[in-house]
Amino acid sequence: MANKIYFSNEKAITAEELSRIFLASGIQHRPVSDLKRLNTMLENSNMLWTAWDDSKLVGVARALTDYSYACYLSDLAVDASYQKQGIGHTLIQKVREEIGPDVSLLLLSAPSAIAYYQKNQFEHVNNAFLIKRGPFQIY
Repeated sequence: MANKIYFSNEKAITAEELSRIFLASGIQHRPVSDLKRLNTMLENSNMLWTAWDDSKLVGVARALTDYSYACYLSDLAVDASYQKQGIGHTLIQKVREEIGPDVSLLLLSAPSAIAYYQKNQFEHVNNAFLIKRGPFQIY
């Protein structure tokens, strides 16, 4: 990596910071203007890994897990100007290290990111089912 990036699972972030990283990453479908909802998302996650360039948040991996059987990686976002430096890969590795080898890691991928996740050792599965959430405003 060109920049000195450090990773933490002990630094809390605000809803505003989460909104900024979603916008900076180019992720299309997140409630970036609904700070109350973003705050609730943060409060109810039990795993948060962040990537920092000095004091600038440049990446986030947010997950829900029981630390025994399954972990859902609900968000992986890296500022577009920091992509292709291995930050997303490292965030995934940090999550995997924290949950251990006996816990499955799953996620829902945007169609444009499928190749990225396959490159990062995720298996494309055809046996998942989804009941979609209600719509939210996208700004």
